[in-house]
Formats: sequence, C-alpha cells, structure tokens
Amino acid sequence: MKKIGFLSFGHWSPGAHSGTRSAADFLHQSIDLAVAAEELGVDGAYFRVHHFARQAAGPFPLLSAIGARTSKIEIGTGVIDMRYENPLYMIEDAGAADLISGGRLQLGISRGSPEQVIDGWRYFGYAPGEGETDADMARQHTEVFLKLLEGDGFAQPNPRPMFANPPGLLRLEPHSEGLRDRIWWGSGSNATSVWAAKLGMNLQSSTLKDDETGEPLHVQQRKQIEAYREAWTEAGHEREPRVSVSRSIFALTNEQDRAYFGRDRHSRDQVGMIDENTRAIFGRSYAGEPDELVRQLKEDEAIQAADTLLLTIPNQLGVDYNAHVLESILTHVAPELGWR
Repeated sequence: MKKIGFLSFGHWSPGAHSGTRSAADFLHQSIDLAVAAEELGVDGAYFRVHHFARQAAGPFPLLSAIGARTSKIEIGTGVIDMRYENPLYMIEDAGAADLISGGRLQLGISRGSPEQVIDGWRYFGYAPGEGETDADMARQHTEVFLKLLEGDGFAQPNPRPMFANPPGLLRLEPHSEGLRDRIWWGSGSNATSVWAAKLGMNLQSSTLKDDETGEPLHVQQRKQIEAYREAWTEAGHEREPRVSVSRSIFALTNEQDRAYFGRDRHSRDQVGMIDENTRAIFGRSYAGEPDELVRQLKEDEAIQAADTLLLTIPNQLGVDYNAHVLESILTHVAPELGWR
C-alpha cells in the first residue's frame, strides 16, 4: 500500500492557452482540486514554493484554506526554501495551519534550489555568516525551526504583561502537538538525506538529484533511501520514518491525454548542471496506456522503496483535467501495482 498525493508547482500565466491566468486563479483552483482529490481518495495535496515567480509562494494561507475546506487529505509542501524563512514566524504560521486542518499538515522544507533572482533571500533580510554558505544558513534556520517545534518555553516573560502568562518561560503560539514528526526534508544528495535522518525528519526525494554515481535516477534514489533509513536506525528514533518520491506519470486513456502527453512515451532521464558546481540528474516522465505504465513503474526502484508517491500535475490545464489525471492513476494503475 502506498499513499498517493499530487504535487503542484502552482504555475500561472496570462497566456492564451493557460487555464490558470492569475494568482487568484491558481489559489482558488488549488483549493478546488484538493477538495476534488479528497473525494477521489487521493491521500495528499502538496505545493512547491518559489519566490519572485508566477508560481506558488508563501504557502500558509493556501494550506489553511484547504484545511478548512477538507477533512481527510494530507496538506503539505514540497518544498519550502529555508534560506528565505524566519523560523520563529514560520512556527506561528505552521502551527495555525496544522490546527485548522486538525493535524494534517505534512511540511516539506529544504535548502532550496536556484531561484528566479540572484541571492533572492537577501531581499528577505537574510545573509550567511562569515565563512558560511547559503546552504549552511538554510540548515541553521531548519535546526532552529525543529527545536522550536518541540514546544519548550524559551522567552523570559514580562513581569508586567498585558495579559496573564502561564508560569515559566514562554513558547511561541499556537503550538500544534505532533507537527514535529510531520516535517520532511527535500534532499538532493545522499549526504543531506543522512543529515535529515539524524535530525528525525521524513525524506522527500524529487525528480531531480545530484548525479553521484552516473546511474539512472531511480537507482540513485533507491540507494539514497537506503542510506537514509540506515542513518535513521543508527540515530535510534522510536517512530517509523516516511519517504516520498515525486514523479510525472500520465495514463493515456483518451485522445486528450494522448494529445497532451503522448510524446512523453519515450522520455528518458537527463543530466545537466543545476549550478556552476553541481551536476544533476533529472528524472523522466512516464506516459503510456495503463498496462504499459504498470510494467514501467514496477521497474522504478525508488517508487518501490518509498511509502508515498507525489504525482506532479500540469496545474494550468485546470481542475477538471487534473482530477481526471489523478483518477486515472487511482483507477487504472495503482490497483495493478498493489498500491490500493
């Protein structure tokens, strides 16, 4: 059995062929798709976060709205770039969103990827310390965030407060019990997956990863998952971790599907430079008739190793079509693979 969610990058464009022409369109359509996905039996609604782009950005208003409109579906991110985040303010936003949803928040965070502007986090008021990198800064923000999620008091109360305080040091509110166990780290390398395991975070592995061995993406991801789980066991955590992988998967069940994604039948992994120093491997898309997809997905070692699959969706094609994409996987593919 696997949990199956969708992952939206939240694109919007005023272009003639876009069904998501504004930020307002994206936000309202995302809420409607999460409601539709829950009715179909999809397990999660996840959103990528980018800044300075016509895409999903600050996620907490959207996550809260979805939480208020749904009752069962997991609500999450994949991922929030921690270089841009104030971990204290984020505690308050995440706590509120989790409480509104009744404890369904699954928060994916990461050190981020190349963005639309140079060093965009500097515009948000953040800069690495002397001798540190932006990745170091992201991990420092993360460690502060994880510590604060434990809910221990740390702030000295005012002796003459406006409102009465509970005894002892104060913590940030609202505190949501259990959210600490539902934080995921978006890892692009074996080393950062091991670091995430040591800190007790779940693992998100996307369709892009550092090319560390020259092997196909799914093989490298399977080895990454194995390294993560080994480190988790060595760290002595008491609960079982969760692991997700993201894939673009399209069952071709009608002429519209074939027109949109038929050319992806022969997709292959690609290798390129994500920045001047990092060689990365980009995962293939899967597109085919349902029985063809079943054969191909059985051979994807990372999907087999993960407990959660996030399906990337073409959100600009509208709510109805994306609901169809999800329903096709749930109906024609997942049962044949034992995921349902």
